[in-house]
Amino acid sequence: MGVVVAIAVAIFVANQHAHHRGQEKDQAPVASATAASPAVATKVTPAKPATWKLGALTLTACNLAQPNSGLSTAAWCADFPVPENRADPHSRTIKLKLAVLRSSAQVASKDMLAFLVGGPGQAATDSASQIAAMLQPLMAHRDVLLLDQRGTGGSNALTCKDSGDATKSDDDSTFDAARMRASAADCLKQLSGRADPRYYTTTIAAQDLEDVRKAIGSPQFDLIGVSYGTRMAQQYLMRYPDAVRSMVLDSTVPNSLALGEDFARNLDDALKAQFARCTAEPACKKQFGDPDQTLYQLRDALRANPHEVSFRDPQSYRTVKRVLNENSLASVVRMFAYTPATAALLPLSIDAAAHGDVGPLLGQAKILSGDLSELMGSGMQYSVICSEDADLLTPRPQDADTILGTHMIDAFGAVCSVWPKGTRPADFHQPLKTDKPVLLLAGQYDPVTPPRYADEVAKGLPNARVLLFKGQAHSVMAVGCAPQLVQHFIEKLDPKTLDASCLDRLQPTPIFIDFNGATP
Repeated sequence: MGVVVAIAVAIFVANQHAHHRGQEKDQAPVASATAASPAVATKVTPAKPATWKLGALTLTACNLAQPNSGLSTAAWCADFPVPENRADPHSRTIKLKLAVLRSSAQVASKDMLAFLVGGPGQAATDSASQIAAMLQPLMAHRDVLLLDQRGTGGSNALTCKDSGDATKSDDDSTFDAARMRASAADCLKQLSGRADPRYYTTTIAAQDLEDVRKAIGSPQFDLIGVSYGTRMAQQYLMRYPDAVRSMVLDSTVPNSLALGEDFARNLDDALKAQFARCTAEPACKKQFGDPDQTLYQLRDALRANPHEVSFRDPQSYRTVKRVLNENSLASVVRMFAYTPATAALLPLSIDAAAHGDVGPLLGQAKILSGDLSELMGSGMQYSVICSEDADLLTPRPQDADTILGTHMIDAFGAVCSVWPKGTRPADFHQPLKTDKPVLLLAGQYDPVTPPRYADEVAKGLPNARVLLFKGQAHSVMAVGCAPQLVQHFIEKLDPKTLDASCLDRLQPTPIFIDFNGATP
């Protein structure tokens, strides 16, 4: 589609491993046969797949593969049919992919964890191994539901193939409204035989989740949302309050927010705060001066003279050529800002690029883009944003001179002028109000959902608490003692008395002075 306009991918920063269970409690025994005599071969009947009856659903033992990895996670899976158009029970039926990561307890708690991932456009089951690792303390007593939201993963994904237009620029970052409209129209054409994009919104996905909850025995949910998943969590709680026991919001999106309106400001704020760390450290300042100034000088040079550059792909080691311009620079810098480790490389990488060596900047971006690849060409994110946010966006000339500029809002306008729009409830953008226990997690340097968003949401929640993760950025639930804090919160349901002193040990990643690391 030419640009990822999603709010974010939930990027897990810990080095995770697949979660492996012991022998499943309800696993069917393997059939065996005894030979009638040594001379007679015995026919062995293959064992039937293990199944688990959960409410009205029968789940089958499965393994959830992690994309771009050899890892997989043991789970219990089922397809769940729903009408695409819920106002018309006779409309096309689509199948949703759901999986349950089963607790190791003989008898699990009645409440169930429901993990809602980011994007919009990410598939929950693709992140099973990371989720299992983060929630391992809680899984001692609780099952975890992973539901690929309609339009993602195994739930009739609205993924479009590139049109293969030979006139299209290789870097795919230059904003061209006409090209984006044409690309959106081509995507719609590809989807026409199997999906109506009007019915792939957050509100309808919340109805899907409620139907799944009822089908698996109507447990109360402990909702855990990350990034866009925090919007899904809030919308679900607003419409089905009795279905929710507690809620954890990591990198929070306020209901009142029109996605995209603050992207440029938030990125600039995060970059300036990170770069201020460099200018405050004598060794960093001596090496790089003012990285913020260098970045803008590089932006201005590329604005005046976009040009083709070459660098070595860090994964294939082949030489890659692409056009570097102000928009591609903004996209790369934005990706770097999402995690503390990559943000710590920015002053060094920007300085190298300003001196003609684009390899560190673009090479690392090539690796980071793998986290966004599943969102490229995802019609589901356009269904969400065009139906729920685009009409509320207004031109922001004050953003024109920021690193991101007005690129995102311009992109929304181009795509949404073509994309079909679903309905949005009248109260969709009303602030959440609930007395349910809520824990909000915020990264100090988050470039897309800054801590002020969590503070804004917490204003309407008398039984809530915001935890600030110093030195961290976007998606913080895998950082440090966060998994234990989430465990204690969900077990005790008392955010105000939660002992979060362990967060005091968090430190920002030291800024790299050279490629050997930071100063001693």
